[in-house]
Amino acid sequence: MEQTFSIIKPDAVERNLIGKILTIIEANGFTIKGMKMLSLTKKEAEGFYYVHKERPFFNSLTDFMSSGPIVVLLLEREDAISKLREVMGATDPAKADRCTIRKEFGLSLEKNSVHGSDAKETAAFEISYFFNGVERLG
Repeated sequence: MEQTFSIIKPDAVERNLIGKILTIIEANGFTIKGMKMLSLTKKEAEGFYYVHKERPFFNSLTDFMSSGPIVVLLLEREDAISKLREVMGATDPAKADRCTIRKEFGLSLEKNSVHGSDAKETAAFEISYFFNGVERLG
């Protein structure tokens, strides 16, 4: 079994899509091993997205991610990282395949409803950023 990390972003939380997104995730064989709702400060968002600090979208991304509540998820299944990326769809909802989370719920490149880890190293960092040992079921 492999673990991965996901965020239901502020745009999706604001539109009351948490349940619909969780239903899709669970229907695709994921087990939720950790979940919580929280709000990031700008500084916390900058820490999470530090790998993008030199990119032109860094400031708007961290502003957006600190603009409202998010739901963070620790997910598990075989091939979790690649499968979640498939279920989420392309970063740009306009380019995402039908029946993916981003195609169904994403509003724009930035407001695309979900984030998911892209590699094992990234997942390890992202999981540890939000979940300590007692907050994990496995």
